Amino acid sequence: MTSFSAAQRSRVTMFDVAERAGVSKASVSRFIGEDRALLSDAIALRIEQAIDELGYRPNQMARGLKRGRTRLIGMLVADIRNPYSIAVMHGVETACRKHGYSLVVCNTDRDDEQERLHLAALRAYNIEGLIVNTLGHHLDQLLELQREMPLVLVDRKVEPLHSDLVGLDNPAAVHMAIDHLEQQGYRDVLLVSEPPDGTSSRVERMDSFNAEIARRSSLTGAVLEIDDALNAHLRTFLNTTHNGPKALFCANGIAALACTKALRDLGCALFEDVGLIAVDDLDWYPLVGSGITALAQPTEAIGTQAFECLLKRLRGDTEPARTLDFLPELIIRGSTQSLVGAGLARDDGVSANRNID
Repeated sequence: MTSFSAAQRSRVTMFDVAERAGVSKASVSRFIGEDRALLSDAIALRIEQAIDELGYRPNQMARGLKRGRTRLIGMLVADIRNPYSIAVMHGVETACRKHGYSLVVCNTDRDDEQERLHLAALRAYNIEGLIVNTLGHHLDQLLELQREMPLVLVDRKVEPLHSDLVGLDNPAAVHMAIDHLEQQGYRDVLLVSEPPDGTSSRVERMDSFNAEIARRSSLTGAVLEIDDALNAHLRTFLNTTHNGPKALFCANGIAALACTKALRDLGCALFEDVGLIAVDDLDWYPLVGSGITALAQPTEAIGTQAFECLLKRLRGDTEPARTLDFLPELIIRGSTQSLVGAGLARDDGVSANRNID
């Protein structure tokens, strides 16, 4: 294979390839396009060899614009630093590549102005479809884009957008977590979450938690939104001893990290003073104390399915918008040790938790 610099490759044209292969320019166009099957094996081989020898690289963007197709998919994410976003994005990108599409990712960094600018940029890129994981504060732009192309939502509903939604089955996940904590002997549960801020998945988890606690006479529970006074709130919760053995239910990985840091600051023996279960399963969960019990989201599958939904729409699917909810996998570790039979879940409701200074 001949080695060419980027500058040299950029000067090689389709005509050069045709001349080297001894074929027409139309044949080269068919070879690098979608009509390769129309060529004989011998001609295809000659063109392939000429491309390799000359180091020819077709301008895919120009070809896409000429045909009215760019094979670009846009993805708008609220926070690219969030491990959930990264994992879902990987699933989307893998599926894109499998079907011959490229992914353009824009991170809003939870900033409305950045979201507005990114939506305008994605439109300028002539993307063929859009996957959205934001609060959707710029509805006018999103609705305009939706009229032009398929749009799929991930994790978060944006009510005026009647689009396919792919994410976690939040009521089922919360039910699974509370069932596990109750069976393990915990009796007082605190759901710790980032503030809802209009995020539908957070609201669903809070509402489902309150519903689960209300229908279980053996449990008490409350919801705590993360703020600057998290340590003080957790200290109060831990020092209230009359409700029975305590556990924290962290609504996502960010809440899990905040609670783990706070418990260490408070001098808790992880996880003897309090149990802990968290949505998401991050790489560091097994490394903390005896390991953090997790409700692992199938992020790869969520990302893949988001693209598959988009691909169906691109191929002409006109069925009503659908919601695809995935179940989590419960991964049990030492942070939710069984208290049953250990003398900690006594009928008198007295907790064995020590006071936290």
